[in-house]
Amino acid sequence: MKKMELFKEGNFSDKAFKRLLVHDSPFFKIINFNFKPGQELPVHSHDIEGQLSIVILEGEGEFLGKDGSTMPAKTGDILISDISEPHGVRARTNLRVLVTIAPPI
Repeated sequence: MKKMELFKEGNFSDKAFKRLLVHDSPFFKIINFNFKPGQELPVHSHDIEGQLSIVILEGEGEFLGKDGSTMPAKTGDILISDISEPHGVRARTNLRVLVTIAPPI
């Protein structure tokens, strides 16, 4: 077993969003991203099979999709999609996000 305190270990940066690898195994990967207002993980996709989840742990922003589509994202929201589907995140406030990818990439 492994325990991490994301709110203590994951911090914010004015220069760029911060990334913390929480877990990496042959089965899945978990990454914590922390964004200051206006920072984003641009829309992207991966040409493999699998799924991902994006959980908003704290703050408000938007889930980003193909062709400029957006969906509101706030504390407690979760987005689930295929890895091959375009996805991204943009922060309106300080935003803590937890991404799980299976299988890991």
